[in-house]
Amino acid sequence: MDRKQIREDEYYRDCTLCPRNCHISRLDGKVGYCRAGAEITAARAALHHWEEPCISGRKGSGTVFFSGCSLGCVYCQNYDISRNLAGKIITTDRLAEIFLELQEQKAHNINLVTPGHYVPSIIKAIGRAKEGGLHIPVVYNSSGYESVETVKMLEGVVDIYLPDFKYYGQEMAYRYSGCRDYFEAASQALEEMVRQTGEAVFEEEIMRKGVIVRHLLLPGGLADSKKIIKYLYETYKDTIYISIMNQYTPLEQVKEYPEINRKVTEKEYEALVDYALELGVENGFIQEGETASESFIPAFDYRGI
Repeated sequence: MDRKQIREDEYYRDCTLCPRNCHISRLDGKVGYCRAGAEITAARAALHHWEEPCISGRKGSGTVFFSGCSLGCVYCQNYDISRNLAGKIITTDRLAEIFLELQEQKAHNINLVTPGHYVPSIIKAIGRAKEGGLHIPVVYNSSGYESVETVKMLEGVVDIYLPDFKYYGQEMAYRYSGCRDYFEAASQALEEMVRQTGEAVFEEEIMRKGVIVRHLLLPGGLADSKKIIKYLYETYKDTIYISIMNQYTPLEQVKEYPEINRKVTEKEYEALVDYALELGVENGFIQEGETASESFIPAFDYRGI
């Protein structure tokens, strides 16, 4: 696919960019599940130091937080932008400039956060930025709920995939994210991501190419989480890195879901980490200490936009 010839209107006129396949015309002001229109909307672009060490490094990851989300988890820590759609409309040219500005700030990479519903526009922006001298890796940081066809569009554009893998069973996926096909969609998308990147490549402890799969342990979700870790390791072994996270933060909107209106206990998290070690997982990341904190939630104040 010629990246320069991508026409956003072809994708936004009858949108099937994510597995929900809304088939709505975003060009006509209609919005689907992601709530995003046809114009790029973003809420923050800045150096971020709270990703995995091989992504943030010492200088930070150049994160761009996009507004809207095709998954819409009830417990999302970025709820203001994912569901309330806080953000500022920008052009493709401005997005290309932002990428170059982050590179000038010495970012280790460009980190696209929840970008799936803007992929055609992002591909064009990256192409323009590369014409202007962009040379650092591009990270695709997503919920994992992706269309395989959309991921295929990113081949040769994205260097590092950083997807979540949230659910194994349908019950949790439907209750917290309104979809029963999460595992099916995420597993197929991940397979394509791994096909594109192969085994990880590092340069001075900074990842240049590869896949890191994140899994956030939810309160009471240990059994489901174990199934996910087992699936990931048995399917991909050491080809991918697995990041096991305990930073779940119960925000205001989860009061309607009392079973997850608490932090993950130390015992729950240790049990999941121990299980991963027993399976043989070596390429991975864990979080230590008290990480469930709103400090992980940046200010969506249009900085850098």
